[in-house]
Amino acid sequence: MLDISVFGRYTYLVTEIVWGTVAALLLRRANACRKAVITILALYPIAYVWDRYTLAVGVFDIKLRTGIDIAGIPLEEHLFMAVVPGLVVGVHETIFGDD
Repeated sequence: MLDISVFGRYTYLVTEIVWGTVAALLLRRANACRKAVITILALYPIAYVWDRYTLAVGVFDIKLRTGIDIAGIPLEEHLFMAVVPGLVVGVHETIFGDD
């Protein structure tokens, strides 16, 4: 497995940017950006509450992050909550889309 910890405190951010780029490319190819935005907006409040809880109880201890928190959770977690559904919609629409 490739060790990307060389990015230090930016490691999590770099992974979100890389996978976010993959998601964006798939969404663009499948012409599914609108679907992804709607899905992300629908899921974001649920993901935020879930993330806030799991971080508060200590389920995750994210060491390789920037240290920037927004609304009580790391910046990278906010990105994660957009990247994952974006990637899922991008893959789904690439496989099953009408185009």
